Amino acid sequence: QVQLVESGGGLVQAGDSLRLSCAASGLGFRRYAVGWFRQCPGKEREFVASINWNGGWTFYADSVKGRFTISRDSAKSTVYLQINSLKPEDTAVYYCAADTQDYGGSYYPRYDYWGQGTQVTVSS
Repeated sequence: QVQLVESGGGLVQAGDSLRLSCAASGLGFRRYAVGWFRQCPGKEREFVASINWNGGWTFYADSVKGRFTISRDSAKSTVYLQINSLKPEDTAVYYCAADTQDYGGSYYPRYDYWGQGTQVTVSS
């Protein structure tokens, strides 16, 4: 069993940067791919980025390429999402999720464990 806890969200202004963290507890996390998703009220959950177990492969949604960077620190069992040049349309609850099969990618049913989310609000 793996528990995921997101942190680092908040209220920021357009153009600011944030680093979100996804801290994991439980066995096996180091072997899992991890993805970040986001969801706005009334909208479907949207894929943002994913990373494989050793950090050697990353994948991004086209809408965030060049502004978002996903990384992981296996020693700390933590995955990060660096967000630069924030825009009001980035406002959402951001979730991290772990895929025990280490596929990752944008297909959210593939992910087995989910965190509770962290709110990011970007004012213009």
